[in-house]
Amino acid sequence: MTLPLFPETYSVSALAGEVRALLREAYDGVWVTGEIHALKIHRSGHVYLDLVEKDAAGDTILAKLDAVLWARDHERVRRLLTQHGQRLAEGLTIRCRCNVDFYPPHGKLQVQIRDIDPVFTLGALEMRRRETMAALVAAGLLDRNRALPLVDLPLRVALITSEGSAAYHDFLSTLSESGYGFQLLFFHAAVQGPQAEREVAAALAAVGRFAVDCVVMVRGGGARSDLAAFDSRAIAEAVAMTGVPVITGLGHEIDESIADRVAHTMQRTPTKAAEFLIGLVAEAEDRYQRVRSSLMREAEEPLLTARRRMERATQGLRLAVTRLARQGDRVRELGRGLAALSRRRLGEAARRREETRIRLGLAAPRMIQRQDEAAERPLRRLADLAGARLGKAAIVLAGLERLASSLDPQRTLHRGYSITRTSTGRLLRQPGEVRAGELLRTQIERGVVTSRVEEGETER
Repeated sequence: MTLPLFPETYSVSALAGEVRALLREAYDGVWVTGEIHALKIHRSGHVYLDLVEKDAAGDTILAKLDAVLWARDHERVRRLLTQHGQRLAEGLTIRCRCNVDFYPPHGKLQVQIRDIDPVFTLGALEMRRRETMAALVAAGLLDRNRALPLVDLPLRVALITSEGSAAYHDFLSTLSESGYGFQLLFFHAAVQGPQAEREVAAALAAVGRFAVDCVVMVRGGGARSDLAAFDSRAIAEAVAMTGVPVITGLGHEIDESIADRVAHTMQRTPTKAAEFLIGLVAEAEDRYQRVRSSLMREAEEPLLTARRRMERATQGLRLAVTRLARQGDRVRELGRGLAALSRRRLGEAARRREETRIRLGLAAPRMIQRQDEAAERPLRRLADLAGARLGKAAIVLAGLERLASSLDPQRTLHRGYSITRTSTGRLLRQPGEVRAGELLRTQIERGVVTSRVEEGETER
C-alpha cells in the first residue's frame, strides 16, 4: 500500500524565519527615500518613525514603512546631521541606507536605518525653496510686504510664536526692559514640526482682524532643517498678503528662510527683532526731543527779546511817570485858571440870555399877530377863487341836465314814437332788414308789443 504524499508544511515560526532570512539577504544595505512621520525617540536612544511617500499634491499617503534607527547608530547619524545643520524632524524628506527585516513575534516588516545622506536632504530642501521662490515671483508676492510703510512709532505689535518658548520670553523681556509702552497682541503657533505651516499661516491671516502697527514672527535656534516650515509656500504667501509689515526673527545667524525674504524686515533672533522695534521708537523719541529743543530755543529767543524790550519800556515808563507828574501839576494849575475863566464866561452868558428872553417876550405877540394875518390872506383868496369856479360849474351842469332830459328815449316814446328790434335784439331801421315770418319786438311808452312780419318794403 502506497501512502499519500503531502506537500511540505511550514510551522509559523519556520515560515517567518525563512521570510526574515530572505528579506535580509535580498535587501541588505538598500537606499530608500521617504518623508519622516510619527517620529518618536525612546529613552533607550532608539528612534522609531514611519517613512511615507505622498502623492504630487502632498495630501495622500501612497505607501508607508515602519522604520527604526537603533541607539548604536542614532548618535553617529545625529552628529553627521548636525555638521550639515540638520536634525531628524517630522516632515523632513531623507535618503537613508537600510536593511529590511521581519520581526516574527509581531509579524511585522521593519526597515532598520543604518545611515542617512545629509546632502540629499539639503538638495531636496533647496529644490523646494527654488520652486517656492519661483511661484512667489510669478504671483508678484516677493516684495509685496516689503513695500508697506512701517510707522515711526510701532507700539501696537502682534507676536506670533510658540507660547512659553525661549523666543517668546526673550522677545517680551527685551521689550519690557526698554520702558516704552508697547501693546502686545499674542498669537500662539507651533514654529516647527508638522503643525507649524498650518498654524503660522492661520495666525498671520487672523492678524488682519486687529488694528496693529506690525507683526513679529520669532522662534529660537535649532538645526537648518527646523526652518523647513518657514520655507513653505503657505507661510510665504501668508506673510506677503499680511496688510501690515512683518518682522522676522527666526533664530539663525547665517541661514535665511523664504519667510525672511518675503517679510518687510529680517532680524536674526527674537532679541534683535525686539531691539529693532525699540530702536525705531528710540529714534522717534530722539526726533521728538530734537524738535522739542528746537521749538524751545525758537520760543525762548522771542521771549528774551521781549523781556529786553519790556525792561527798556519799563525804564521809559518810569521816565514818563516823572514827566507826567510834572505835567500833572501844570494841568492842575491850568485847570484852576480855566475854571475861573469858565465861571466868568458862564455868568456873562447867563446875563445875555436873560436880556434876550426879555426882548423876545416883548416882541413875540406882535410877531405872532403879523404871522396870523399873513397866513389868512392866501386862504381868503383861495376861498373866493374856489367859489367863483363852483358857480361856473353849477351853470354848466344845469345845462347838461336839460340836454340829457331832452334826449331821454322815454320822452320820445311819450310823444308817440316807438323802437322796434328783431328777435335777436338788433335795432330795426329799414324794412329790408327782416324777412316775412320773423318776429319783431316794439317798445312803446308803457310796454312792449310783439308782432310777426308779413311783408317788408324799403322806402325809395
